[in-house]
This record gives sequence, C-alpha cells and structure tokens, in this order.
Amino acid sequence: MKVAFQGELGAFSQQAIRQLLGPRAKPSPRQRFDQAFAALKVGEVDAAVLPIENTLAGSVHENYDLLLKYDFEITGETNVRIVHNLIAPPGTKFASIRQVYSHPVALNQCLDFFAKHKRIERVPHYDTAGSVKMVMEERPAGAAAIASELAAKIYGGEILKREIEDDRQNFTRFFLLEPAGSKPRGRGGEWKTSLVFSTANRPGLLYRALSALALRDLNLVKLESRPRRGKPWEYMFYLDLLGHREEKNVKNALGHLGELADYLRVLGSYRSIGVE
Repeated sequence: MKVAFQGELGAFSQQAIRQLLGPRAKPSPRQRFDQAFAALKVGEVDAAVLPIENTLAGSVHENYDLLLKYDFEITGETNVRIVHNLIAPPGTKFASIRQVYSHPVALNQCLDFFAKHKRIERVPHYDTAGSVKMVMEERPAGAAAIASELAAKIYGGEILKREIEDDRQNFTRFFLLEPAGSKPRGRGGEWKTSLVFSTANRPGLLYRALSALALRDLNLVKLESRPRRGKPWEYMFYLDLLGHREEKNVKNALGHLGELADYLRVLGSYRSIGVE
C-alpha cells in the first residue's frame, strides 16, 4: 500500500504510517501538505497520512482547510509521541555544534535546550527529517539537526543528545485519509466522528446547532473554527464527537444539525489505531 505524507523519509509522519498500516506500507514523501492530498486525488497513492493537531502547537490549520477542499474519508487516527533528538554526522563532538537545523515548530519545542546552550543558533528548515538529510549530505561545519530517531537511522546520523524537547507530553495526532466511501480500519476501541458545518450569521444559531449534540448526551471532544472562504467574517466549524455516525443518537443528532446548518459534511467515523 502506497501512502503519501509531508516531509522526507524519517519524518514523524512515517512513524504514524507504521502505527496505522504496519511496516509493509510504503511511504511516499511529498514536500507540501497539498501535494500529499493531490497525490491521493489522482490515484498516485492509495492513502495519505497527515498531522491534524499537536498537544503543544495546536491544530494544523492548513490540513483542516484541505479536508474541506477534498472529498476523502477519515478511516483511522493515531497519536505519535514527538521525541526530538540532536543528530549530527558520526564523529561530531557536541562542543563543536554552532548551528541546529529543523522545522520551526520542532525548534520552538526545544527552547530550554537552546537557552542552556546559548552558543547554538536555531536555523529553520522545511522538515525535521529533511534537516538530517541535508546535514548528512552537505556536512556544513558545526551543524546538527533536530529530528526523530528513525531519521538518524535512515540517513546514518549519530544522536548526540536524546529527548531534548521541553515537554515530554508532546504528541501529534494524525489522520489516515482514503478515497470517499472507504471503510474504517482497525478493530475494537471507541468510535469517533469528525464533521464540518456552518450556520447563518444570526444570534443563537451556533448555540442551537451544538444543542443538537447536547440534547442527545453526545460527548464533543474537539471544536475548531476556520474562516469561510469567499464569505468574510463567517466561519466553518470542525468538530469531533464520540460515537459512530450510524448509531441512533448520533444519526438523529446529525439529522437535527442538518436542519439548522446551511452546510454539513461528515468527514468520517473511525477508531484510534496503534496508539503508543
């Protein structure tokens, strides 16, 4: 199974692919998120795995917007613990490090490390694993990268310092996306349903829309608003609730919500898979 993701081989998204689909799935890297979505649309890949939320950095807004643009099904989710390691070419001494490359989010999640080692400059790069690839190929003097242990193994780097992230409770949630109509993957575990809706800009309508869930004792576990394209100061609301869309109370709630919303789309009902 060929699976698109954003980044280079060794990215945390590759770990998410393994958790979701096992070691036989073939990662297919793309430089940008929209390229991963487009690859699935034209059939270059069978699925795509994209980050949607980080416990520290928050939501990946670009991917929320892309979910609305493309007609895909969320068929599973997984959480990956983000462990940042300092990686350099073999034989490099930590004392010689003057610059560290990585994705801006990764750099910002290691601020305590940089505060302790003020000689080291933070240098933004487009991808965590890509920064390791660059350091190993170009060997700039005094350079290292921050990325996963998997990236170090793939590119032959040496881990100089492990777990340099500020917060150990650092997890990223990933969605498994497949063509519309695909069946959810995994067995057992709690069902979750993701959807997006909008309402007219009138007093009380959002309250009434959410009441469709509350009246049926549904547990809302995520709510995110995004600007509505072409309609300034209006918003789309993305939400996750516990339960499957075919369960009676969920189905009734969606029917009720559909009567109040001027747009409603269910993005998928799915389970968590391979969560470590």
